[in-house]
Amino acid sequence: MTTLLTIGAFAKATRLSPKALRLYDELDLLRPARVDPDTGYRYYAADQLDRARLVAWLRRLGMPLARIRGVCALDAASAAREVRAYWARVEAETAVRRDLAAFLVDHLSAPPSTEEDTVMLELRYAAHSDRGLVRPANQDTAYAGARLLAVADGFGPRGGPASTAAVEALKVLDSEEVTAGNVLGLLEDAVRGAGEAVRGVAGDSDEVGTTLTALLWTGSRLALAHIGDTRAYVRRAGGLFRITNDHTVVQSLLDEGRLTPEEAGVHPQRALLLKALSRTGAPAPDVRLHDAVAGDRFLLCSDGLSGVVPDAEVDRLLVAADDPGTAVRSLVGAARDAGAPDNVTCVVADVVDPAA
Repeated sequence: MTTLLTIGAFAKATRLSPKALRLYDELDLLRPARVDPDTGYRYYAADQLDRARLVAWLRRLGMPLARIRGVCALDAASAAREVRAYWARVEAETAVRRDLAAFLVDHLSAPPSTEEDTVMLELRYAAHSDRGLVRPANQDTAYAGARLLAVADGFGPRGGPASTAAVEALKVLDSEEVTAGNVLGLLEDAVRGAGEAVRGVAGDSDEVGTTLTALLWTGSRLALAHIGDTRAYVRRAGGLFRITNDHTVVQSLLDEGRLTPEEAGVHPQRALLLKALSRTGAPAPDVRLHDAVAGDRFLLCSDGLSGVVPDAEVDRLLVAADDPGTAVRSLVGAARDAGAPDNVTCVVADVVDPAA
């Protein structure tokens, strides 16, 4: 007769919480041996302990649940190879973050600048938008100016006017002197105005709206406002870093470890937004300040680029381009080479010392 353990006893033996065990049951990762039909109480067999401990160890490595499910289905030798490959990827990503951390430590440890030695930096920028090879119209809008950079990706029957209205509402910021002290408040106010403009375009339709990602330059810092799945990146210290988080169902599943990046790329709901500017509301944007140094290259783009061109290729093209204009043309060209199933829009801006 098989010995069954209560969920509490099994949790204690495996160092997995009952909450985690219930989640793993829902994900078909670790099913209980028996569920009481009356109480719903879960019981586990003693021979499930090894699998449970493997799950616990892999979670401590930080492996996503979806990938753990795949590892547990393999034989021991194949599972070992998969763990080795996963850890190699973690080490590579950690090395990039380590380089950025070292850069930031040096930057933040530098003595405070005075008025005599403050270097006034400038932006050199370019924007390019393309209908792509499949969509009948371009619903993206891009803007690049001396102070404002913005990309919006409209959706629905009036998606094009919606994205244009959102960006137009921000353009007033391009002609105003702003300081780091009040830039976030100004940007939030402008995004609220963009939401009102989108509601005016959407009318009675719940299907019309737009994403919006914008950067506002103060002369030494960039303020970010972000809603949706348009993205912002910075290339600094030899690496490309994404500075926005997609407001999508798939990103939430990735954050929870329920999907691997590979699964996310082909998920049927990868375009389903959790946040956008639309008739039904203007949710608060993600806002934050980013320091800028000479040599930084910023990229804003719609998912028509990020959805078809891998980050490694984006990085290669950004490094290869001598100037922002060349960069945006190369990036859009890469998306077209990959089939461009969606509109493709890019803004690239370099932070430069005009005296250099």
